[in-house]
Amino acid sequence: MSQIPVDNREGASAEREAALRRRAEIGGDGLRVRVARGTIVNALYMVSVHALAIVQGVLLAGLLGAGEYGLWGLLAISFGTLFALAAVGIDDKYINQDHPDQQAAFEIAFTLQSMLCGLFTLIAVVAIPLFSILYDQPRILVPGLLLAAALPLVALQAPVWVFYRRMDFVKQRLLESCNPLVAFVVTMALALAGVGFWSLVLGSLAGALVAAVVTVRHSPYKLRFRYERGALREYATFSWPLFVVSTSGVLMWQVPLTIAARSLGAAAIGAMTIASQMMQYTRHVDDVVTQALYPAICAAKDRADALFESFSKSNRLALLWGFPLGIAAALFAEPAVHYVLGPDWSLAVPLIQVLGVNAALDQIGFNWTAFARARGDTRVLAVASVATLVGVLGVGVPLLLEYGLPGLAIGIGAGTLTSLVIRLAYLSRLFPALDMVTHVARAVAPTVLAAAPIVAERVIFGYADPQSPVRALAELAAYAIVVSAVTWSTERALLREAVGHLLRSRRPPAESTG
Repeated sequence: MSQIPVDNREGASAEREAALRRRAEIGGDGLRVRVARGTIVNALYMVSVHALAIVQGVLLAGLLGAGEYGLWGLLAISFGTLFALAAVGIDDKYINQDHPDQQAAFEIAFTLQSMLCGLFTLIAVVAIPLFSILYDQPRILVPGLLLAAALPLVALQAPVWVFYRRMDFVKQRLLESCNPLVAFVVTMALALAGVGFWSLVLGSLAGALVAAVVTVRHSPYKLRFRYERGALREYATFSWPLFVVSTSGVLMWQVPLTIAARSLGAAAIGAMTIASQMMQYTRHVDDVVTQALYPAICAAKDRADALFESFSKSNRLALLWGFPLGIAAALFAEPAVHYVLGPDWSLAVPLIQVLGVNAALDQIGFNWTAFARARGDTRVLAVASVATLVGVLGVGVPLLLEYGLPGLAIGIGAGTLTSLVIRLAYLSRLFPALDMVTHVARAVAPTVLAAAPIVAERVIFGYADPQSPVRALAELAAYAIVVSAVTWSTERALLREAVGHLLRSRRPPAESTG
């Protein structure tokens, strides 16, 4: 009988000890229960925060007027770009790590986050004057520098990561809600008092300050600076590809937006904005699931069976609703735009149709990034983002200049297909390819069966432009009925299991990942 090498036994023992420590952090509930609970909590949080933002935006647009509100929009774009570039995944790496001393691990992560915030504070101090010159708006200089000086407050909110790692989603989201709630109350009070544009600046500062104080007060660990040899290299190895991802994401939208603004005018910008906003819904819902699932994947990253089960079921559920919604956007974009937004928005139809198909395809392996990050395979994310950027800009920009927004739509489609190929190639290394094909086919079948008759009907009887509202509503109703009926027929067991977990009406089965 062959002997197990000592180093293999030691490695296996270290993995078991790390798994036991992680289970002790998470607590007694199984991972499935925590993920189900996290999905509900995340959904409630995201819906509430987005609703608050919409209410604030509508009210302030009326109180401040286009000019004053537009100044804040420029600041929001400027800091949004900086925050996107600063999203290098220090929090993801902290949640992923298996340090034997979790207090030390947090202190190391906090130290690195503080360094990053300090760096981007300096960048912002230089960038804000440049933005004010670029936009020819000197009024954003002083408030922009004030907001830049408050960037270190972001580091003080790092203790939220501890609750996320422990899958204590209620505590995490309660702490995170302090910022938007306080900002909303202070901003609206000042706006009603006639402070104008500065109400948004002071409200944002108040939200960040209160959130930092409350988070520090409830931190499980004291905030201390600590560094261990090799920590920066370990975090940098994990994080630099995520910086590439963030940079690619910024360029992927900003370059076509700038070109369209200069060559096609304001109408094209409006069409691009409305098309993008309509497709953001699917990504927000996907984020709800992915954010609940990521710490569970980190806890079970060495268990291939548990990883495939979580991947298969989460992706089948996403495909069941996301795929038909995306295809519906492509099928019914023209009548929806014509009768809801008006004929003036017809420029957006081709872009909405392509983005709808893209959103549908994006549901295939939608949370693959969570598995890659949990395994430390962040380089493949950088490769995919750069390849997608090359596809979108390499194909989309020349066609945008030649054919307008339909040309950009083709470029976006090329980028999506490029990303999908890389995604599937990576996932096929982790999971059985045949099983993945089977679960994708089962999940998209209801949409195919629902869309095929509508396409055939339009080919046989012709397609009016614009389509009559009665015909469009009849097609939409038929589409929804067929999708719902076939989905229930083919995926009844999966849907019942998901509802059972969410309502906690059933105990996790014996093969629980927790």
